[in-house]
Parts: sequence; C-alpha cells; structure tokens
Amino acid sequence: MQKKTYQFTAKKVDYYFDADFSYLEKLIDKEYTVVVTDENIFRAQAKKFKGWKTIVLKPGEEHKVQATANYVIEQLIALGADRKTTLIGVGGGVITDLTGYVGAVYMRGLRTGFVPTTILAMVDASIGGKNGIDIGVYKNLVGTIRQPDFLLYDYSILKSLPEHEWINGFAEIIKHSCIKDAPLFRELEKNKLKYYQKDKAALSKLIRRNAVIKSTVVEKDEFEQGERRLLNFGHTLGHAIENMYALSHGQAISIGMVAACQISAQLTGFKDSGKVSKVLAQYGLPVHTNFDRKKAFDILKMDKKREKKDMNYVLLDKIGKGVVKSIPMTQLEQIILHI
Repeated sequence: MQKKTYQFTAKKVDYYFDADFSYLEKLIDKEYTVVVTDENIFRAQAKKFKGWKTIVLKPGEEHKVQATANYVIEQLIALGADRKTTLIGVGGGVITDLTGYVGAVYMRGLRTGFVPTTILAMVDASIGGKNGIDIGVYKNLVGTIRQPDFLLYDYSILKSLPEHEWINGFAEIIKHSCIKDAPLFRELEKNKLKYYQKDKAALSKLIRRNAVIKSTVVEKDEFEQGERRLLNFGHTLGHAIENMYALSHGQAISIGMVAACQISAQLTGFKDSGKVSKVLAQYGLPVHTNFDRKKAFDILKMDKKREKKDMNYVLLDKIGKGVVKSIPMTQLEQIILHI
C-alpha cells in the first residue's frame, strides 16, 4: 500500500493506493460508520460488506437525484446516525457524488470517505470534493465542494467491472492527457484497453498518475477560479447531451472532447483533432454522433461555467496544454450549430 496526502483549503485528504477494502477498519470505527453503495456492487462484493451498516441504492445516473438523497437521509435517521457518524461511499461516480452531497448536508456535515469501484471514479469522480445531484437534464446543478477525509483504492474490485465501465473511465484518462500530460497521451496511443486490463502494474501506475494529475490541479485551485476549469475539457457540451440521450458519462465526454477539438481548431489553431479522435476510438469511445444542436445549446446555457454573456470554454493549444477561452454566447451558439 502507498499513502499520499494532499492539503486542500479546509482539510488534508489521505489517498491509500494499492490498498485492500479490509483496511477501512483501521481508518474508522466500524460501529459508528454507515456505508452507501449500489445493488450491483453489493451483489458483486457481498463478502466485503459483511458486518457493515449498509444503505443499498438502485444503480444508475437516473437515481442521482434529490429523492435518492432524501432516502439516504431517512435511512441515516433510522440508523440513529449523528455528527460522529462516518459516511463511506463505495461505488462509482453516482455513489460518491450522492454520498458526498448527503455527507455535506446531513446535520451540517459528516466525516466522509470514498472507496471508488470504477476506473472513472478512481481517476476523476471521487477526487476533488465536488458532490451533487442532477435536476432533470441539468447535470450536477445542485451540490457542494467539500473534500472527503480519505480515498481508498482496492483494485481487486475492478475484476467485476463490466467492459463498458472500463471504456467509460478511459474518457477521463484521455482527457487528463490532452490537457496536462503529453507523454501520457503518447503512452495511450501505443496501447489498447486490453493492455491495462491484463497488466496490473501498468493499471496501478496509470490510475495513480491520473489521480495525481487531478489532485494537483484541485490543490492549486479548489474552488474553480482558474486552472481547475481545465478539468472540464469536453464536459460543457458533453454534460448537455449526456442526460438528453441517456449516454454514459464517458461517451458524452468523448463526443464533447471531439467538439472541443473542432472549436479549438477554429479559435486556437489546434492541429491534432485527428489524433485525439483516433485515441478515443482506440479505447472504444464514440467520436461522431448526431444530436439536436439547438436543444443541446439551450441546456448548455445553464452550465455553471457560464458567466453572464460569456462561456468559459476549455480548448487545446496543443496536446498536453489546455486553455480556457471566454467565448461570447452568441458566437458559441453559431459554432455549436455548425460543428
């Protein structure tokens, strides 16, 4: 096991890489802990949950809503959870988002920890303190920025991960390489998904590398005033179409990254759109789709990155160097209608 600590504004967060689920008992008092997970994880990892107080939720983004948060809160009340209770989210991004959100608001804040169980959660969703729920088609419209106390990485859990969830997670890995790590992009160009699925050491190194990229960015800009915005590469349009078409997060972000590359070609002179599309396709992600551009733009107008009449849009100068451009909404509408 390897431990790494990041200092954020309000607290230090400990990361336990290459750990085992059983190590949780060394970090928290089992008697005063409640675990939140979903039915898929609970079934696949039944032995790990023995002896833990557990709230089991329906899986899927469609359940990342206020009604589910209310249900978790009602269960916490029934279990007698108080301010000394620790809340642990064991799952993918939906579970860590929901658990973090409830942990921030129940009794004005409980100690929380995450055990991410998908590639996406390990490299992105569980890191950085963003918690929240969806309101209709609007992704993460309500939420908080509040760091967990720790993250525990047990890679053995990935054995039960379906193929489409591996693909889903690699969208965020490719995103990190595009905005911050050109050597990582070159490594991804040389390999395929099967390589990381078969080579445990390579997978462990890849996950840690990506967790470090995101954590370092957040450490410098926790509340998204500057550099953290880069992590939204592909997300502005991606989030708009994700719930419109019930796409997986990775699929939506992949399409969003391709669009952002096309916009970059117009506004920054970016020349490697083809390379980015090729790598996305190499890892099983979509790069072309027909979508209702007008409807997508109408949803996009409510994106949290909009400031009055401009949108802070993440583009690429070159592979490994993301930039944030303020684009007038009127101009952005024309660009999106014609890409």
